[in-house]
Amino acid sequence: MEKGQSDHCYTCNRADAKQDMQSRVYIETSIPSYLTARPSNDLRAMANQNTTIEWWENRKSQFDVFVSEFVIAECSLGDPKASSRRIASIEGIPVLETTEEAKNLAGSLIAEDAIPNRAEIDAYHIAVATVNGMNYLLTWNCTHIANAVIRPRIEAVCRNRGYEPPTICTPQELMED
Repeated sequence: MEKGQSDHCYTCNRADAKQDMQSRVYIETSIPSYLTARPSNDLRAMANQNTTIEWWENRKSQFDVFVSEFVIAECSLGDPKASSRRIASIEGIPVLETTEEAKNLAGSLIAEDAIPNRAEIDAYHIAVATVNGMNYLLTWNCTHIANAVIRPRIEAVCRNRGYEPPTICTPQELMED
């Protein structure tokens, strides 16, 4: 698949992923949200926005970047102008397939209390990234995804199902080699 095509899905297998030169990064919805949001007056949000922009401009090209149908759906919500900016930012990024395996893993993440039921979409982000052999899941969602307390439970569920989970991190953590 060419990078300019985003209207169909891409699935990789683990052997292929290990042979690639660049690491694979799944971009969760908070990344295009911070990337395209109006500058915030909140210092923490402003810092996250700036870090996201810096990662996008200086580091993104060093990775193979992917999204899912869930990222596209979430980016499409809300204010039409903001939604358009979010969608434009991910245009051309390959879309990973949501397979039955991913659906089953998402269900396991919820059933085994790694992810709360109310955060089902977060379970799908993790499952799609995991099943498709991503090296990293990039997010600012520190409530249900990039959370030091929850992360070991996520990893355990994935490994118990035979998958190696991606490294869950923020753009700040993925700035250096």
